Amino acid sequence: MAKYYDEIPLKLIEWILKQQMFWVATAALQGDGHVNVSPKGTAGCFHVESPTRVWYEDLTGSGIETISHMRQPGNGRITILFNAFEGPPRILRLWGKGTVYEFGTPEYNDFIPPSNRKAGSRAIIVIDVHKVGTSCGFGVPLYKYETQRTILERWCDSMENFDRDDEPRQAPPPYESEGLVKDPRGIKAWWTAENLESFDGLPALKSAHDSSISPINTFDKKAPHPSLGQIRAAAEKKAAESGANAKSGSGETMRLLMAFGMGVMVTAGYVRFVASHVPVSWRA
Repeated sequence: MAKYYDEIPLKLIEWILKQQMFWVATAALQGDGHVNVSPKGTAGCFHVESPTRVWYEDLTGSGIETISHMRQPGNGRITILFNAFEGPPRILRLWGKGTVYEFGTPEYNDFIPPSNRKAGSRAIIVIDVHKVGTSCGFGVPLYKYETQRTILERWCDSMENFDRDDEPRQAPPPYESEGLVKDPRGIKAWWTAENLESFDGLPALKSAHDSSISPINTFDKKAPHPSLGQIRAAAEKKAAESGANAKSGSGETMRLLMAFGMGVMVTAGYVRFVASHVPVSWRA
């Protein structure tokens, strides 16, 4: 049964922060504008500031629909969806209005100092929540969580290295542009080429691609990042070991049951033997 709230209940905040992914839904205002739904799964990106305010770190991608919809005049509508893949079923929706703070702005730095920034982080999406809804989620399959992928952060970090290596410099004469010269391999060049407008042609990034701030991040490329194949192999090995232990435990249980059964049979036989040798006069 669906339930609705004007703010996020405490028990649901605790549940939200345990989830490994969420979905973001937005839409352009024009009648032929596209509806966008984006999955978000990088650990630690979603934050609850209060029962009526949440925000998440928006990472670089080939599209930029959410930001463009947040900035369209008169728009800003956004829905966040969580659902349970493990444990009791549940679907949770947060309806609200979103605000964008781009990388390189003071507001962005207030939410994420450079020491906490993820590789590829291009903006903060702040959502003022005006309605919360929960429903059963009985139709959502059960899935077992394995791990977060690191491909996106690794790719973004490799691009950001080119923006960190060189000092920002102005375009040389005879060009009259006041913009910074970007390394074509860097993430700011990617933002310029791919993230300035949406699929529908709506304006998206305004300043992050021209920021003179170096894109420092927390991604540790020296840390072990196992492939999906390695993760699955480890999971299969663990499952096999668990199965072997369960089988061994089952065998031990069967042996105990058989021993108990034999004991019962021997006892019953002994009782019958003794009873058959008791003098008739004793049975009266």
